[in-house]
Amino acid sequence: MGNFGQLMDGFAVALTTHHVLIMIAGVLLGLVVGVLPGLGAPNGVSLLLPLTFGMDPIAAIILLTSMYWGALFGGSTTSILFNIPGEPSSVATTFDGYPMARKGEAVRALTLAFGSAGIGAMTGVIVITLLSGWVAQFALRFGAAEYFAVYFMAFASFIGMSGGSPFKTLVSMMLGFACATIGMDTISGESRLTFDWDPLIGGVSFLIAVIGLFGLGELLITMEEGVKFEGVKARLSMTEIFRTLAELPRYWATLIRSAAIGCWMGITPGGPTAASFMSYALGRRFSKRGSKFGTGEPEGVVAPETADHSAGSCALLPMLALGIPGSATAAVMMGGLMIWGLSPGPMLFTTRPDFVWGLIASMYLGNVIAVVLVLATVPLFAYVLRAPFKVVGPIIAVVCVIGAYTVANHMFDVWLALVFGVLGYAFKKLNYPLAPFVLAMVLGDKAEDAFRQALLTSDGSASIFFANGLVATMMGLGILLLLLPAISYVHRRFKPDGAREGVVSVVAAARYDGRDAPATTAGQ
Repeated sequence: MGNFGQLMDGFAVALTTHHVLIMIAGVLLGLVVGVLPGLGAPNGVSLLLPLTFGMDPIAAIILLTSMYWGALFGGSTTSILFNIPGEPSSVATTFDGYPMARKGEAVRALTLAFGSAGIGAMTGVIVITLLSGWVAQFALRFGAAEYFAVYFMAFASFIGMSGGSPFKTLVSMMLGFACATIGMDTISGESRLTFDWDPLIGGVSFLIAVIGLFGLGELLITMEEGVKFEGVKARLSMTEIFRTLAELPRYWATLIRSAAIGCWMGITPGGPTAASFMSYALGRRFSKRGSKFGTGEPEGVVAPETADHSAGSCALLPMLALGIPGSATAAVMMGGLMIWGLSPGPMLFTTRPDFVWGLIASMYLGNVIAVVLVLATVPLFAYVLRAPFKVVGPIIAVVCVIGAYTVANHMFDVWLALVFGVLGYAFKKLNYPLAPFVLAMVLGDKAEDAFRQALLTSDGSASIFFANGLVATMMGLGILLLLLPAISYVHRRFKPDGAREGVVSVVAAARYDGRDAPATTAGQ
């Protein structure tokens, strides 16, 4: 009952006219971010961060989370109507959503997507409500060694649970660590990797990196592939919407399985993209109509959308309770908390319960608002997306440049964002993941500080990381996650061919790269 009472207090904070208007504005901004190719939730949140510096932290985080929900829904809209995923996590939705739209079932596909997304998001928020207090109390037992073990598990999870190459994930993470070390050493006070260049003394802002990597980098890829906006007209009928919503309980098994996958991948650093692919692959394998997936099967829309949104919600739980973001967007939000003077972790629940529970309450309201608004604005965004890319592209570029400059009002940051844009382009072309890079940039210095503090207290003995059952268990799990790719490889090598085929299909789906979708669209 303790969490329920605090949640009611949170609703008292969130249910004010000011905060509800902020939710509506945030969802609308998120829809724009999700609909326009080249932008995404991490970049959209980073662009809004400078605008929140003068706001109350509760209002600021409500704005950012509402924008996040809107971006997830907006990405689904373009996936179904145009076969262009506005968000990487919406790629799996295109497999069956767009074929449904081409068959004249656009309204049904959109309603299934938004309805299942709302169920997935609500499941994630309920999990946060039930577990956040327990996770925070448990985390009070943590010292420097335990915190390093948590960071180590987070980094190892990205390597062990990534759908792509573990080696590429490791390289991306190491580059993020390198960027995190630039600037002033927090323990010794010495400058590192600045090359006597004053603009680098303060380090590299993760906001600049995100704007370049996710915004400008994706824009360069889109320009190269020549995306054409050729969509399907969608006229919303309220009768069709309610008829489709009544159809959702038929897919209860898919909803439960996908929500569970999403919650797990959100709490661990798998993220919404990996969750949507995994849910789609498992849905195809366990469905009675699995052979119809890819031709416009409703379950092929329900599965990835449910997992996507439940993972997106649950990704905020480790960020709030442990200071460990479960996705790239959660990593950007955690940076925002630190900018506002708040320290993510167990003490946040004690020092600012109004902030934490106001945020959780706003997540319930924000998801309901997002479902309503996204259904109402589909025809509008379908019309906007008929604008030529030569008009939309420069607007995205200008937004990214303005966002980079407003971080610190330095022209150097704009040039740095361009450098990260080229790096993001190279990452995409070479199929290197960006989320581990962002995670390492945000958590690299924290992990280093925890590691060095633990060694200082133990006089340099590494045995402190196995000194008690808690830290030893977490370090053991981290090591196991690091070895998971090798274990999976050996398992596949010695598996019979018939059994191996099912595993390969899941892995192939997980490794699918969203950047191929626009190219496919352009060729249709």
